Amino acid sequence: MQKNKKNIIPFFKFILEVMKVEKYDIKNETEKIIEKQNFENILSSIRLAQKEVYTYANANLINLYYTIGAYVSEKVEKSNWGKGVVQKLADYIKANEPTIKGFSANNIWRMKKFYETYKNLPHCGKKLDDKFLLLSWSHHRRIMTLKNEEERSFYLKLCSENKYSIRELEKLIKTATFERTMLANTNISKFVKELPQNTENIFKDTYIFDFLNISKTHSEKTLRKALISSLKDFILELGSGFTFIGEEYRVSVGNDDFYIDLLFFHRKLECLVALLS
Repeated sequence: MQKNKKNIIPFFKFILEVMKVEKYDIKNETEKIIEKQNFENILSSIRLAQKEVYTYANANLINLYYTIGAYVSEKVEKSNWGKGVVQKLADYIKANEPTIKGFSANNIWRMKKFYETYKNLPHCGKKLDDKFLLLSWSHHRRIMTLKNEEERSFYLKLCSENKYSIRELEKLIKTATFERTMLANTNISKFVKELPQNTENIFKDTYIFDFLNISKTHSEKTLRKALISSLKDFILELGSGFTFIGEEYRVSVGNDDFYIDLLFFHRKLECLVALLS
């Protein structure tokens, strides 16, 4: 019995040592996790500040372009400025501020067009609407090429509200989103028009799913799965305000069950939207 007791004591010491090591490891790992969280908080603050600096710088640049455009437009109209004077202006800027880019004669003419294109839009004039300051110069250059004021206003509103990239804007224009939306406003069903919410510019007359890599002959299930796997592009095509709820969503009516292929919630309309293939 004494012999067994002697063996038990070293065993307990061993257990205690193991527990100390494990306690140390847990404490060490916990400290590492907390430290990483602290570092991530600081990194997030840096990234947010970088984003805010970029947004502020971009807004000031767009505002500057608009102001220069207004000035040059007035000089062309009242002081007969022409290509020669604008070229001299570009040369003067380059000679005095050689490190500054973006003020070639061609770009100065674009600034003039920028002002003249936007000045009659709502909330614009001598000063550009604040929400348009959030868009890049690439956005504005592309929108300026559009055919009419209604179409330009449509894409300006769409991009400023949804923060679409220039690539997404190009895709929206290429797929005639404006034209399809205007047609939908005309052809929308009477039931939808009678909703208390404003349904204007919510739906499209037709939808283009050219981003799906499926054959022309396909099953409903194949289409549904392809749409789900390309959800970001699918939501872009549907339009802003749609939130995905689920696929083959079960709805019970009495003792019968029905399945909706794709179910969405529309935040602006505050209602469910069912897509049936």
